[in-house]
Amino acid sequence: MSALNNLQTAQQKNRSMICLGLDLDAKKMPSEYAGSIKGMFDFAHRIIDATSDLVCAYKPNLAFYEALGAEGLSLLRLIRDRIPEEVAVIMDGKRGDIGNTAQYYAESLFEKLRADWVTLSPYMGFDSLRPFLEYKEKGAFILCLTSNAGAKDFQLLDVGGKPLYTVVAERVAGWNKDQNCGLVVGATHPGQLRDIRTLAGDMPLLIPGVGAQGGSLEEAATLGTDNFQKTAVINVSRSVLYASNDKDFAQRARQELEKLNSTVTSLRAGRPQPQTQAQTTQPVTAPELPAAEQPPSPLGA
Repeated sequence: MSALNNLQTAQQKNRSMICLGLDLDAKKMPSEYAGSIKGMFDFAHRIIDATSDLVCAYKPNLAFYEALGAEGLSLLRLIRDRIPEEVAVIMDGKRGDIGNTAQYYAESLFEKLRADWVTLSPYMGFDSLRPFLEYKEKGAFILCLTSNAGAKDFQLLDVGGKPLYTVVAERVAGWNKDQNCGLVVGATHPGQLRDIRTLAGDMPLLIPGVGAQGGSLEEAATLGTDNFQKTAVINVSRSVLYASNDKDFAQRARQELEKLNSTVTSLRAGRPQPQTQAQTTQPVTAPELPAAEQPPSPLGA
């Protein structure tokens, strides 16, 4: 089964196009989990167990783990092992280097960390991406038009009468021989998102920027899918992961995802969106883990 089919299967099973970024930041999580690698694992464990039926993918950003050194990489492997196999895992490292180096990056991410998808930078050209694309059952989301303010420095530059991001979209569409390419397009660019969706054909889009960065979920869902005709993955991170810094953090994360999924479901059905909190349906919260099901402590204190 192709990487795209795996992703679509996860979306259908969980009725969700939402990806949750697992960007573990000790400064934002409840204090009792922030003091050790073990605590961070426990935090991630509880988030995953409370939300894995509400997302199509999880996206660990590698920087948050690499900054913790060898223990951080061990933490990442343990978190990967905790994620159910039916949920896609996008390892977000934005790699892109010469072919020989890229080969080792691809081996690390796809074989050692068991990524289903990775994020890549196209700046160095096709030979820097080829080692990843040779893993035909895996997928690569390639940066096209990102959600940060600095995207304008290069991605919007005129190249022969059209912006550079359109050239990237066209080239990647040509490289998508094995249906294992996708594009990263920020929700903060709704006008360009519509155009890129057309250029992308059947390629999936990974859409960050909803929530803390100010992108619109409604525009991301409708424009990114061409009114639910194509595949898109909408990433949220801080607004869900740190919805609470108290003991109810996992339940609050679940509630936030339920709201997002409800909004998308309503859009798909063509129903008007609720205007006030009082009009929304109260989500069902995940149960507290009993003491017997507390996560293991493989990393030590």
